[in-house]
Amino acid sequence: MLTKIMKWVSIAVLLLAALRVPSAGYQVFLEFVVCVSGLLVITQAVRAGKYVWAAGFTGIMVLFNPLVPVVLSRQTFLWLDLMCLVAFLASLVVLKRRPDTFNALDSRWGLQDRIIVKP
Repeated sequence: MLTKIMKWVSIAVLLLAALRVPSAGYQVFLEFVVCVSGLLVITQAVRAGKYVWAAGFTGIMVLFNPLVPVVLSRQTFLWLDLMCLVAFLASLVVLKRRPDTFNALDSRWGLQDRIIVKP
Protein backbone atom coordinates (compact mmCIF):
# COMPACT_ATOMS: atom_id res chain seq x y z
CA MET A 1 0.00 0.00 0.00
CA LEU A 2 2.84 2.37 0.87
CA THR A 3 4.48 1.70 -2.48
CA LYS A 4 1.28 2.58 -4.34
CA ILE A 5 0.89 5.81 -2.37
CA MET A 6 4.51 6.77 -3.02
CA LYS A 7 4.09 6.03 -6.72
CA TRP A 8 1.15 8.46 -6.88
CA VAL A 9 3.09 11.09 -4.91
CA SER A 10 6.00 10.70 -7.34
CA ILE A 11 3.66 11.04 -10.30
CA ALA A 12 2.25 14.24 -8.79
CA VAL A 13 5.64 15.86 -8.11
CA LEU A 14 6.99 14.81 -11.52
CA LEU A 15 3.91 16.32 -13.14
CA LEU A 16 4.44 19.57 -11.22
CA ALA A 17 8.08 19.60 -12.32
CA ALA A 18 7.00 19.10 -15.93
CA LEU A 19 4.67 22.07 -15.57
CA ARG A 20 7.73 24.15 -14.65
CA VAL A 21 7.11 24.92 -11.00
CA PRO A 22 10.50 26.54 -10.25
CA SER A 23 12.04 26.40 -6.81
CA ALA A 24 15.36 25.19 -5.43
CA GLY A 25 13.66 23.70 -2.37
CA TYR A 26 11.16 21.92 -4.58
CA GLN A 27 14.00 20.31 -6.56
CA VAL A 28 15.41 18.70 -3.41
CA PHE A 29 11.92 17.53 -2.40
CA LEU A 30 11.39 16.11 -5.92
CA GLU A 31 14.69 14.24 -5.82
CA PHE A 32 13.97 12.82 -2.37
CA VAL A 33 10.43 11.64 -3.20
CA VAL A 34 11.38 10.08 -6.53
CA CYS A 35 14.47 8.42 -5.05
CA VAL A 36 12.55 6.86 -2.14
CA SER A 37 9.70 5.81 -4.44
CA GLY A 38 12.21 4.30 -6.83
CA LEU A 39 13.69 2.26 -3.99
CA LEU A 40 10.23 0.99 -3.03
CA VAL A 41 9.47 0.06 -6.65
CA ILE A 42 12.83 -1.74 -6.92
CA THR A 43 11.93 -3.80 -3.87
CA GLN A 44 8.49 -4.56 -5.29
CA ALA A 45 9.94 -5.52 -8.69
CA VAL A 46 12.56 -7.84 -7.19
CA ARG A 47 9.92 -9.59 -5.08
CA ALA A 48 7.82 -10.05 -8.22
CA GLY A 49 10.82 -11.36 -10.16
CA LYS A 50 10.72 -8.46 -12.65
CA TYR A 51 14.41 -7.63 -12.72
CA VAL A 52 14.27 -5.42 -15.83
CA TRP A 53 11.87 -3.12 -13.94
CA ALA A 54 14.20 -3.19 -10.95
CA ALA A 55 17.12 -2.18 -13.17
CA GLY A 56 15.13 0.63 -14.79
CA PHE A 57 14.08 2.06 -11.45
CA THR A 58 17.65 1.74 -10.18
CA GLY A 59 18.59 4.16 -12.97
CA ILE A 60 15.76 6.50 -11.94
CA MET A 61 16.86 6.30 -8.32
CA VAL A 62 20.46 7.16 -9.23
CA LEU A 63 19.42 10.10 -11.43
CA PHE A 64 17.16 11.55 -8.73
CA ASN A 65 19.58 10.89 -5.87
CA PRO A 66 19.40 13.94 -3.53
CA LEU A 67 22.82 13.24 -1.99
CA VAL A 68 24.76 13.42 -5.27
CA PRO A 69 22.50 15.34 -7.66
CA VAL A 70 22.93 14.97 -11.39
CA VAL A 71 22.92 18.36 -13.09
CA LEU A 72 21.09 18.38 -16.42
CA SER A 73 19.91 21.03 -18.82
CA ARG A 74 16.27 22.08 -18.50
CA GLN A 75 15.39 20.39 -21.81
CA THR A 76 17.05 17.09 -20.81
CA PHE A 77 15.47 17.23 -17.35
CA LEU A 78 12.02 17.74 -18.89
CA TRP A 79 12.37 14.65 -21.09
CA LEU A 80 13.75 12.61 -18.20
CA ASP A 81 10.96 13.86 -15.96
CA LEU A 82 8.28 12.79 -18.46
CA MET A 83 9.89 9.38 -19.00
CA CYS A 84 10.00 8.79 -15.24
CA LEU A 85 6.38 9.88 -14.95
CA VAL A 86 5.40 7.31 -17.58
CA ALA A 87 7.53 4.66 -15.83
CA PHE A 88 5.76 5.25 -12.50
CA LEU A 89 2.35 5.12 -14.24
CA ALA A 90 3.31 1.88 -16.00
CA SER A 91 4.57 0.38 -12.74
CA LEU A 92 1.12 0.86 -11.24
CA VAL A 93 -0.20 -1.57 -13.86
CA VAL A 94 2.74 -3.95 -14.29
CA LEU A 95 3.77 -4.32 -10.65
CA LYS A 96 0.44 -4.96 -9.01
CA ARG A 97 0.38 -6.48 -5.57
CA ARG A 98 0.02 -10.23 -5.82
CA PRO A 99 -2.90 -11.76 -3.95
CA ASP A 100 -2.17 -13.42 -0.66
CA THR A 101 -1.47 -17.13 -1.20
CA PHE A 102 -3.64 -18.27 1.67
CA ASN A 103 -6.60 -16.21 0.49
CA ALA A 104 -6.25 -17.69 -2.99
CA LEU A 105 -6.16 -21.23 -1.56
CA ASP A 106 -9.12 -20.52 0.71
CA SER A 107 -11.26 -19.32 -2.18
CA ARG A 108 -10.16 -22.24 -4.34
CA TRP A 109 -11.24 -24.77 -1.73
CA GLY A 110 -14.31 -22.82 -0.64
CA LEU A 111 -12.95 -22.10 2.83
CA GLN A 112 -13.71 -18.39 2.82
CA ASP A 113 -17.27 -18.98 4.04
CA ARG A 114 -16.31 -21.23 6.94
CA ILE A 115 -15.78 -19.91 10.40
CA ILE A 116 -13.50 -21.89 12.65
CA VAL A 117 -14.33 -21.57 16.32
CA LYS A 118 -11.77 -22.77 18.80
CA PRO A 119 -12.98 -23.78 22.27
